[in-house]
Amino acid sequence: MISPQSVKPALQLGYVKLMMDVIGRGLVMASQVDAEIQQEVAKFPVNFTLSMTVFPHGPAFVARVNDDQQLELVPTMEGKPDLTITFKHLQHAFLVFSFQESTAQAFANDRMIADGDVAHAIRLVRCLNKMEALILPKMLASLAVKQYPEQLTFKEKLTEAASIYLKVAQSYLKRSI
Repeated sequence: MISPQSVKPALQLGYVKLMMDVIGRGLVMASQVDAEIQQEVAKFPVNFTLSMTVFPHGPAFVARVNDDQQLELVPTMEGKPDLTITFKHLQHAFLVFSFQESTAQAFANDRMIADGDVAHAIRLVRCLNKMEALILPKMLASLAVKQYPEQLTFKEKLTEAASIYLKVAQSYLKRSI
């Protein structure tokens, strides 16, 4: 276990910023690929916006449910998102994004705040858990999620993870062009 106090704040900030971007993009791409995540996202209303951020002005991503009932990243947010998940401190985000603490455990340890409908927050956490189970090696995913999905076959994991990673890579290429 890496103690957040042993990592310089500038390194934590850089790492959390990178992971926030990857998770935001991964969640968006998973909403295009995975049937379970698609079902969860379809239960959000069209134009529903969600955000994950680090208090007070740390790294963040904002996503919106589009007309196709998929998530899309929002480059600039006007107004307040319908749901905001906020890490209370950079070190708390570092613990979660370095897979030392699951999202559920971070909520239980009062390291995160959900501002919005609790049912929507739970739905988002289910989406994040499934995405992490798909894209992370099982050993890391088991640390990141409360319970690793037993029904997830190796073939499904490999196929969907490859699709998600390809779409994430393409989104970075589109951004740089």
